[in-house]
Amino acid sequence: MLNNETNMDKKLHPYVIFLPTEKKDKILSAIFGSKASVDILRFSLDQGIAKTIYQKDLIESLNYSNKTIIQNLKVLTNLEVLNEQMEKTVKKNRISWLKTYHLTTLGRWFALLMAEETQLTETEKGELLESLFRTYVNLVKNLANELNINRSILEKIFKEEMK
Repeated sequence: MLNNETNMDKKLHPYVIFLPTEKKDKILSAIFGSKASVDILRFSLDQGIAKTIYQKDLIESLNYSNKTIIQNLKVLTNLEVLNEQMEKTVKKNRISWLKTYHLTTLGRWFALLMAEETQLTETEKGELLESLFRTYVNLVKNLANELNINRSILEKIFKEEMK
């Protein structure tokens, strides 16, 4: 049995990522096999993980060709690390469309792997903890159902640990 007291006394950084099973290898290769992808995630951290990422800002800020950035954005979007949207802007009676991106929940978890705690606001930390906890509880619930474990036992453990 694990000794919770000695393990939980240490300050831990929550490096937990839930990956879609069928895309796990592709996602890890796409992000960690490309410095540009890592830099895109770092860029999102620097500006705030909940904020909109503008393609034009990436091109202006990162030292990669337009083609490299666009290719990496497509890969990250296809793997559901980023959500792509179009934003309508009007300047001098002229309408233009800007490509924008937001980190998905999965994308936020990857960005957190590279984050220093000081880079996140208290609100962002709270939102991430809530998201992580909800995901974890759902996974535990589903696993308990598969293993025919009485959920009341898990509830009891939860209540004990939350005291």
